[in-house]
Amino acid sequence: MVDDKEIKATISPFAIRGGEIKVFDGKDGYVSMNQIIHRINIGHINDLHFAIIELVNEFEFITSRQLLQMLEWKNIEVGSQDKLNNKLEQLVKTKVLTRYYFDSEDGKGIYRIYCLEKMGKYLLNSRGTDCKWQPTDNTKPVPMIKKRLAGNQTLIAYLRKVKAFDSYTPKPAFTAKQQGKVFKASGGSVKLTKNSKSIQFVFEVIRRESEWEKKLVDKMRLYKDFYENFQAGDSGYMSLPQLILICEDERHMAETFKIIVVNGLEISNIKLYYTTDLRQNEETLAKTLVEFKLDEETKKYKMENIEVKLLGI
Repeated sequence: MVDDKEIKATISPFAIRGGEIKVFDGKDGYVSMNQIIHRINIGHINDLHFAIIELVNEFEFITSRQLLQMLEWKNIEVGSQDKLNNKLEQLVKTKVLTRYYFDSEDGKGIYRIYCLEKMGKYLLNSRGTDCKWQPTDNTKPVPMIKKRLAGNQTLIAYLRKVKAFDSYTPKPAFTAKQQGKVFKASGGSVKLTKNSKSIQFVFEVIRRESEWEKKLVDKMRLYKDFYENFQAGDSGYMSLPQLILICEDERHMAETFKIIVVNGLEISNIKLYYTTDLRQNEETLAKTLVEFKLDEETKKYKMENIEVKLLGI
C-alpha cells in the first residue's frame, strides 16, 4: 500500500467531478443463504471476512484502501492490498457486499466503493451485530457517498497519526434545540485524550455539489443552533466539541468561509477551523488546520495555518 506521504495527488479523489455518476460494479443474480452457510462451514468465509463486513457496516461506504488501513489499525492480519481485494471479491460474488465506482466526463474513478448487501445484514444479525442497513441506503447520491469517504479518510488519519487519539464515531448525532431537528456530522468525530483531559473534534464535510452553498447555509444553521444553545450533556457531550469543516481544496476553504460570514453564520462560542482532504496525507496533522483571521490594518480576512501540538505524533 502506498503511504500517505507518497501520494502526489493535486486534486482530492473525493472532490466532486463534472457529470459524475455512480456505476454498479457488483454481481447480478441470486445467491441463497444455504450457499453462504456452506462457504462458512468449509472455511471459505472466515473471521477475516466477518471483520471486513463489520467495518463496511460501521462506515456504510468505504474504499478497499480505507478497509486495509482500518484492519491494520485493529491488528488484524491481512497480508497485502491484493489479498484484501481477493477477500472483497469473494464477498461481492456471494452478494454479502456490493461495489460501485464513479464515472464522469474525466473518466472512471480510480477506486471502488464497498457497501452492504442484504446477505451481509443477515450474517451480521445472526452474530448479534447491530445493523440498520436497508436496500435504499445503496441508492444514496454521489456527493453523500463522497462526504462519507472524505470523513473516513480524516478519521483514519487521526487514529493513525495522532498520539492523543482515543476513539472515533463515524456518525455522531446532534440536536438543534430551537429548530427541533436531529442531524448528523457528515465526517464523523474523534475523541482525543492527553493527561486525563479529553476534547472532541467534529468533522463536517463540504463538497461542491449542486446548490452546495444553500446546503452549507442550512447545515451551519443547525450547528449554530446546537452550539449557541449548548448545555453540558447535550447530544452526549459534556463540553463543546471543536467543529472542523473539511473542504475539497485550499480555494474551497475560502469560498466556504465567505458563505458563512455573508450569511451571519459564525458561531459565537467556538473558533471555526478548516482543513482539506489532501492535508490529511501529511506525515503529522499538527499543522493541517486553518483559521480565518481579521487583519486590523486592511480590515480583510486572511487564511492562517495554525499549529495544534495535540495533533502531533
